[in-house]
Amino acid sequence: MNAATRKSAENPPKPDWLRVRAGCGKGYTSTARLLRESGLHTVCEEALCPNRGTCWEHGRATIMILGDLCTRGCAFCGVTAKPPMPPDQDEPRRVAAAVRRMALRDVVITSVTRDDLADGGAALWAETIRLVREASPATRVEALVPDFAGSDSALRTVLDAGPAILGHNLETVPSLYAKVRPGASYRRSLDVIAGAHGAGSVTKTALMLGLGETPEEVVAVMRDARHAGCDIFFAGQYLRPSACHTPVVEYVRPDVFEEYRRAALSMGFAVAVTGPLVRSSYHSPEQDAFLDAGPRRSGRNDRKMETG
Repeated sequence: MNAATRKSAENPPKPDWLRVRAGCGKGYTSTARLLRESGLHTVCEEALCPNRGTCWEHGRATIMILGDLCTRGCAFCGVTAKPPMPPDQDEPRRVAAAVRRMALRDVVITSVTRDDLADGGAALWAETIRLVREASPATRVEALVPDFAGSDSALRTVLDAGPAILGHNLETVPSLYAKVRPGASYRRSLDVIAGAHGAGSVTKTALMLGLGETPEEVVAVMRDARHAGCDIFFAGQYLRPSACHTPVVEYVRPDVFEEYRRAALSMGFAVAVTGPLVRSSYHSPEQDAFLDAGPRRSGRNDRKMETG
């Protein structure tokens, strides 16, 4: 892809491989009803995730804590960027109660970014994880965290609560950060992954593709993530939430996603899940198998990988 393709333009026509039917099974209906009754925010619905039918049917949901207003304004994200309300101190209890009622096999807990809070919301994060684990011991908790403005102590607070996975998404390649993730830092995000790895956590990251990145840039980010100690890599197609958000530059073909999957595995990622409809909270049998087996983390990977 040359530099000309990076220009902001109208979305190209959406290909057939991005069309998916909404869920309709018993598990989907039950989960949807209980989520509505709980009054909680879910990324599944806030982001109009195309996989919510599959995930809900398999007993997996993504719950967003600390409100639905963000202190940052990332150009790819459908969450509203406005000064948020003070945290709801009862939210951890309500999340735990909802997870227990839904009998979820897996729950992904994520949040808006709260730069307005001294700890970035870490204390409420930790309380939510602890209460979920107490209320529903059989539920696996995956924490998909913001960068906490680079605070090591905030990250440690969350890790001490004992999530099964600590996820932090790099989202895109460094050359697009100023455009796509203003207020974020590529180096800082890598440091979150490295910090979680150093603390002994299973780590995960994800990329959105189709924003104008090159294949060489994608492979370089994958290599950086492995060097930071990342165990699990996901990649999916960026889909524009509205006309106010950054346009789609390219719809990446499924065969290209497969090339990235093979490259990730060759770099030493324990799990690599890539495809047009993949999201960071996507239900993945490969990830389940890895965690069910009692993963042994392989440490950092200093090998250089080439595209191919």
